[in-house]
Amino acid sequence: MAVLRSLAHEENATISKKPCRPLGLWRGLYRRLLAAAAAALFSAPLAMASGEHKIFELGDFALEGGAVLPEAKLSYVTHGEFQGNNAILVPSAYLGDHHGFDFLIETGLALDPEQYFIVATDMFQNGLSSSPSNTPPPFDGPNFPAVSIRDNIAAGYRLLTEELGVTHIKAVIGFSMGAQQAFQWAVSHPDFVDKVVGIAGSAVEYPHGAIRLEGFKAAIKADQTFAQGRYTTPPTIGLKAGGTHWASWGTSQEWFRQRLHTQLGLQSPEDMITFMQNLVLSWDANDLIGLANTWQANDIGATPGFSGDATKALGSIKAEVLYMPAATDMYFHIDALTAEAGLIPHVRLAVIPTLWGHMAGLGLSPEDATFINDEVSAFLEK
Repeated sequence: MAVLRSLAHEENATISKKPCRPLGLWRGLYRRLLAAAAAALFSAPLAMASGEHKIFELGDFALEGGAVLPEAKLSYVTHGEFQGNNAILVPSAYLGDHHGFDFLIETGLALDPEQYFIVATDMFQNGLSSSPSNTPPPFDGPNFPAVSIRDNIAAGYRLLTEELGVTHIKAVIGFSMGAQQAFQWAVSHPDFVDKVVGIAGSAVEYPHGAIRLEGFKAAIKADQTFAQGRYTTPPTIGLKAGGTHWASWGTSQEWFRQRLHTQLGLQSPEDMITFMQNLVLSWDANDLIGLANTWQANDIGATPGFSGDATKALGSIKAEVLYMPAATDMYFHIDALTAEAGLIPHVRLAVIPTLWGHMAGLGLSPEDATFINDEVSAFLEK
C-alpha cells in the first residue's frame, strides 16, 4: 500500500548519510495520511493531492485487454532538470499519488533534484490519470476497462519518450504497486533502464494477496449504495468497512503491541481504524476497485514472449536491482519476496528492518526513511 525494528536480513548494509526530514515536513501522500489522522481525531478536513501535476494527453490508448480508452490522460510531475542521462521515474502506489516519494526528493537526499530529473507518475485509475471517476461514457464508473501493470508502463514510456524527450533512464523506483511497475519496466524495456528499486512490492501477485484484496473489494460492494458501481452518492458505509480492513494489515502485530500508533498522532490502537477509514473515504469507490483489480492481476510472467513463466521473465532482467522487502510486511510477505529476488541476475537484497510492516515503504518512521534513503543513495551512486 500506497500509506514501520525486527532483525535485518544478513545482506543489509546501511551507509551513514544526511538524515531524512522529520515527519512534520513531509508532503503529498503524507499530508493525506496525516490529514486522515487529523480527521480521525479532530474532524479536520482531508487534504488531497495538489494541482501541481501536469497532464499528458495520450489520445486513443489501446489497452492490453483489447479495449481502446478514448482521450486517455496520464498525470505526472517533474523535479529537477533533464541533462540527458539523469532521469529517474517514480510511479505511484495504491492509495497514493505522485507525492509518494516526496520524503526522498530533496537536496542532499537520495532523489536530489539538483542531481536528477525525477518524473513522478500517477497510475491509471487513481483519480488523476484516466480513471472510472473522471472518464465520460461509455467508460465511466463500473464500465471502465481492465487495466494491467503493463498498460501503465506503456503510458509512462510514451510520456518519457514523446513528451519529455527521454531516451534512457537511470532508474525506476517504486513502492508497493509502484514496485510492481518497476519490475515490469525492467522486463518490458530491458535496454531502456539501468537500475530498478522495488520497495515492499513483488513482480507477481500471489494467491494470499489476491484473496485479501477480494475481501477489501467485497466490503465496498456490500454497501447497498454501491449499486454495482452505479452509485450517485459515495458508498460511505462500504468505504468505511474497507478502511477497517486496511487498519490491521498495513503495519504489523508488534507495531500495535508496542504502541507505535502514537508516532502517527493516534491516541489508541483503535484510532487506526478511523485513520484508515478517512483515508479510504477520500477516494472514489470504483477507482479503488479498479486499482485493486490491476494489483490482483499482476504477473510479470504474462509479459509477451514469456508464456506465463515469471521465473524466466525475472531471469531476463538486465538492469541492476535493489530489492527491498519490509521484514514485517503482511501484504508482500518476506518469504515470497526473498524467493523472487533470488531469481533476478544482478540483485541486492536489502530487507528493511522495521515494525511498520508494509507502511515502512512510505517512510513514515524516521528510521525507515533513513534506511531507505541510505540504501537508495548508495545504489544510485555505484
